[in-house]
Amino acid sequence: MASVAAGYLPILLFLAVALILSCAFVFLPMAVSRLTGAHKPYPEKLSEYECGFPAFEDSRSQFDVRFYLVAILFIIFDLEAAFLFPWAVSLMGTGWAAWCAMMIFLGELVLGYVYAWKKGALEWE
Repeated sequence: MASVAAGYLPILLFLAVALILSCAFVFLPMAVSRLTGAHKPYPEKLSEYECGFPAFEDSRSQFDVRFYLVAILFIIFDLEAAFLFPWAVSLMGTGWAAWCAMMIFLGELVLGYVYAWKKGALEWE
């Protein structure tokens, strides 16, 4: 029974170190800023700000959907860029079939970019 519990000791140590470090990274900067005098709150600094409009208005008010459109486009193009890195690293060992598949993928990416550009999704008024 003791040997089974001893097998979990590295996991418990890892969890303890992770908990201590995460608490240090969260609470230590707050304590240092309070002690060094960097903590000077004022109403504008403490106000919440999300999606380009104040959070203290009516919750049923309408707002522009372009905020979501920009976020979705960023996520799409960012994920496609993330797919390019592993492919570029292993390019020498993949062969022509993988190269052709990536060129098709990049062609679809360019088509999506041109479509978003023509629809005006990348313009901000």
